[in-house]
Amino acid sequence: MDYKNAGVDIEAGYRSVELMKEHIKKTMRPEVLTNIGGFSGAFSMDAVKKMENPVLVSGTDGVGTKLKLAFLMDKHDTIGIDCVAMCVNDIACAGGEPLFFLDYIACGKNIPEKIAEIVSGVAEGCAQSGAALIGGETAEHPGLMPEEEYDLAGFAVGVVDEKDLITGADLKAGDVILGIASSGVHSNGFSLVRKVFPMEKEALSTYYEELGATLGETLLTPTRIYVKALRAVKKAGVRVKACSHITGGGFYENVPRMLPDGIRAVIKKDSYPIPPIFDLLAKKGEIEEHMMYNTYNMGIGMAVAVDPADVEKAKAAITAAGETVYEIGIAGAGEKGVDLC
Repeated sequence: MDYKNAGVDIEAGYRSVELMKEHIKKTMRPEVLTNIGGFSGAFSMDAVKKMENPVLVSGTDGVGTKLKLAFLMDKHDTIGIDCVAMCVNDIACAGGEPLFFLDYIACGKNIPEKIAEIVSGVAEGCAQSGAALIGGETAEHPGLMPEEEYDLAGFAVGVVDEKDLITGADLKAGDVILGIASSGVHSNGFSLVRKVFPMEKEALSTYYEELGATLGETLLTPTRIYVKALRAVKKAGVRVKACSHITGGGFYENVPRMLPDGIRAVIKKDSYPIPPIFDLLAKKGEIEEHMMYNTYNMGIGMAVAVDPADVEKAKAAITAAGETVYEIGIAGAGEKGVDLC
């Protein structure tokens, strides 16, 4: 008896690392001091020495049950983008610049080519956000997980000068809320998605005219990464007063998280186009409107509050960064919370 007969293939693990390295190379930053395959990742802090008071910010998350679609469609090259996005977007919400990322893949069986495909998406997400992929772990769990399945989670660290930290503390009545468009469902609410649509290859391969793609392609569209857009706003000289990553819990849970006491956000639902996938989801699942806005991003992946005088400059910067932005609401005096009208 040996470890391989017990279900863990050490040689496959070595091969996975070798296949990953080509993807990881494109994420490297000058501050990275170690190579992939070591026991830890080392990152120089030289980049933050010019800051008055550097503050580390971190985020960790996974992809959730969106992974089920990747399994069914046997498509694993974008799910890593989702994992990175869920972490670095949270860091960007605080005004942080992502520095490095680590991933964790738990699988029933280590198939090196599949693991490398997953990591290729992680590397792409890191490249989009400017974070270095400095390490990770692939754990083989025979007997605990089905051979064809895996779970994916990640952890990111960023930095921000304390004076640039976005806390929402100076948000005031009259400030404008901008919404940066999402790419669709992103990585939240898939337990409900899987109840509405049959999780079968035939259903996922169905082409919908209103989507302009198959259902599976639409649902697997990776989460947008907003790091560059928020970096562009900062470079334009605009102070972001408050910021919210619209994830699980939709508008009703996430918008209040960026508000100080005494400020209530008013969001105009007709201020931007809702992507067709949400209309299809609501119709097929007979989901009432409040639940949709309490579960999904409904087409807005990031809400950003700025002074009225900075609106046009902020919109121009976000657009130049390749994102679509709308004026979706305003901050007003009142009990902390959000109204959608």
